[in-house]
Amino acid sequence: MDEFINEPEINEFEQSEYVNESFEDLKSDFESHEKYEEGKEFVEENLWSKVEKVGKKLSFMKDIKALYNYMMDSNVPWYRKSIVLGALIYFITPIDSVPDLIPLVGYLDDLGVITAVLKFLGSELIPYYDKK
Repeated sequence: MDEFINEPEINEFEQSEYVNESFEDLKSDFESHEKYEEGKEFVEENLWSKVEKVGKKLSFMKDIKALYNYMMDSNVPWYRKSIVLGALIYFITPIDSVPDLIPLVGYLDDLGVITAVLKFLGSELIPYYDKK
């Protein structure tokens, strides 16, 4: 008989706290222009290969593309883009709170971080969905 490992259930409050903590971590990772530029290079080199690998499986790819367009806009100050940069790096890297190697479930934490950034930016992000 197969044994099942029971994962502890995460209630809505704990999930919200996790997203808030992740959001705060992202804000602090790129507090200087130099760190932002390093992270931007990483995203430019790695984002599209990750999108090609998992893009059709995930419903939030349009949000990833909008965030990338926002990050590439020269009219947006770097310190506003730094939160987006952190979220994109979190999406790209396979090692995070829930490993991306677990099919579909592994992207739930990525979705939480992306959703937090979308909420933070609000309507500021709308024009970036139309850009290619």
